[in-house]
Amino acid sequence: MSAGVYLHIPFCKSRCSYCDFATDVYRDNDAVERYVEALCQEISAFPRSAIAADTIYFGGGTPSLLSPNQAARIIDIVRLRFDVSGDAEITMEMNPATVTGASLAGFRALGVNRASFGVQTFNERDLKLLARGHDADDARETFRLLREAGFDNISFDLIAGLPGQTIDDWKLNLDEAVAMDPEHLSLYLLEIHEGTPLAEQLRSGRRPMPDEELAAEMYESMIDSLDAAGYTQYEISNFAKPGLESRHNTKYWRMDPVYGFGVSAHSFDGTQRYANDRDTALYVEKMHRVGSAEVYREMIDRSSESVFLGLRLNSGIEIAAHREKFGVDLGNKVADLAEKGLLDIKDGRARLTRRGMLFSNEVFAEFV
Repeated sequence: MSAGVYLHIPFCKSRCSYCDFATDVYRDNDAVERYVEALCQEISAFPRSAIAADTIYFGGGTPSLLSPNQAARIIDIVRLRFDVSGDAEITMEMNPATVTGASLAGFRALGVNRASFGVQTFNERDLKLLARGHDADDARETFRLLREAGFDNISFDLIAGLPGQTIDDWKLNLDEAVAMDPEHLSLYLLEIHEGTPLAEQLRSGRRPMPDEELAAEMYESMIDSLDAAGYTQYEISNFAKPGLESRHNTKYWRMDPVYGFGVSAHSFDGTQRYANDRDTALYVEKMHRVGSAEVYREMIDRSSESVFLGLRLNSGIEIAAHREKFGVDLGNKVADLAEKGLLDIKDGRARLTRRGMLFSNEVFAEFV
């Protein structure tokens, strides 16, 4: 089993109103350089060597704010510490208007072969609501540049259920995304996180509360639209053309090892999860001072996690195989959830129904 490597790059041009990730506003290249040095130090100090890896993922933040030279230093260190396969999937998250033809050519030359492209919406009003820092034409131009640079595996992110968003707005987003013909689409229902500017706007009444029934209608429409356009849904929020599912993200749902580096990065080694400090300045300071920024480590309940992560995938979980592996009989729980219309049981496998996908958190809570 090959592992994945996750690299967190926290810098963004601006902070989006809905975001609760570990991010920092990009101010100058000196701060980025200090961070890259700390990140390379952490990777170099990784206590194990020669672990096979077949995915590398630059997440953030906005990793495309790195220069190709900075990305090269990071990838070179990863290749020194891991046995990276020749056909590795190397993904970089990118936001519109943060790349040029030259920078994309540089990333491609390093082996970056997949772009995860944060569009979120083509609606100008909603882009302002989200404080995205780009407009719809920036998204279209960045997609053109990606194709021109030779990227033939591009994923779009879009968000449904925004305050004030109509079903027609959402369908226009889907229609434009499908017309652009990316290889992969990640389509999310908006989640409100306490402490974000959007949460405060909703609490104070400055923005209308999202309509849950309308969001459910949007979810149904995206499944139907993308199926008709030749995309296969393989996970609750992810759709791909045949053979172009995200190999890296699938590792999380299948509980393969993923080793994370950088501020707030999380790792799973097969039995334990552990994570770094969420504060960028503290992460850099700790790496330089003590050589580690880890803040917690815990053993996991593999039985529970394998159920709720496995159920995220459209392939679902094999009930008998789970009982044999973990000694846990899921029969009564899955039967009860099937009776409620949340699970479908067929050929010994349990899968979420469409209704189950909409209420997935309630389903997963039954197994925790």
